[in-house]
Amino acid sequence: MSALLQIPVIGMGVEAFLVLLIAALAGGAFGAAIGALPAFIFTGFVVFLGEGVAILQRQLGNLDAVPKGELATGLTGVIGFGAITGPHIAFAGGVAATAYAGKKYPEMEPDDWDYHFGKNILYAFGTKPDILAVGAIFGALGMVIAKVAGGVGFPTDGIALSVVLTAFIARVVFDYPLVGTSAGSSILDMSPFEREEKRAVSDGGTEKVRLATEPWLPHQYRWSGVTAIGLVGGVLAGYIWLETGSIFLGYAISAMSLLFLQLGVEKIPVTHHITLMGSVGAVVAMPMVGSEPVVILVAAAFGALSGLLGEVTQRVFYSHSGTHVDPPAMAIAIVMFLVGVGFLLGIIPNGGYLAL
Repeated sequence: MSALLQIPVIGMGVEAFLVLLIAALAGGAFGAAIGALPAFIFTGFVVFLGEGVAILQRQLGNLDAVPKGELATGLTGVIGFGAITGPHIAFAGGVAATAYAGKKYPEMEPDDWDYHFGKNILYAFGTKPDILAVGAIFGALGMVIAKVAGGVGFPTDGIALSVVLTAFIARVVFDYPLVGTSAGSSILDMSPFEREEKRAVSDGGTEKVRLATEPWLPHQYRWSGVTAIGLVGGVLAGYIWLETGSIFLGYAISAMSLLFLQLGVEKIPVTHHITLMGSVGAVVAMPMVGSEPVVILVAAAFGALSGLLGEVTQRVFYSHSGTHVDPPAMAIAIVMFLVGVGFLLGIIPNGGYLAL
């Protein structure tokens, strides 16, 4: 009987939803245990494997052992973007756990961490039960938000949207400013960081002196550099899509590259929002122009646009408060909303990877 029951907005049976909910609770706790950024790096490796299998299956045709496409879909969709390492679950759980720990356990803060501890998404919290519980709750919440967004047909990337919304919810729940107060001439002004200006803040009841402005990436915030890496990443993603047919392979490579950032290699750029949108630009452009060189140029433009939107959103929503709100997720959600609306209005021929 329960198998016949459906949750209309989410579009799945009650029993299947309960299984997914339990898995999402564990996935969010997993993100808290190993840290938000390490969890996302795992996303990259799993998606890379899934896309590699998909490319191999397309090259070899139907394999006797596995129905065509089933293994690749399971690895990329069910695991990589699902309850195990889906960014809206594992990464979001880790982000919320970090926000919680920034208020509850300021003594955990490493000596070499200059920002609010609530932004330290590199930090693994291990087995502390209350922190794992926070990760679990937000992992489940992230799953529900993404499912509802997909169920109602909201025209954007539901996973990226969920990552953004859960991060803002964590700010509200754990009493952080939604935006914060700029120390510069405007909310977009990063010059206080360049001058190393400080201000006193209260973290978990402890008064500390912090940087007055905290850019998301100290090595990747100048407009010229963001534009340059956006163009480069967009071109590479467009080329990868042309050669392999995979929208997510460039994204996976970008996510895996963050392993070096986690390990402390300086100035590794963050590019997964750039490469994903570069691939989307190529997918959108091909039916319209039919020329591969032009397609790659469009991919470059999409990459640069996403990079610049990530920078704008980090200056508004990241730099002046005490927790991590993900600029790449904000950029992806905005660009895919434009793509989704453009497709629904008949302005562009497809919605990229959106099922509209």
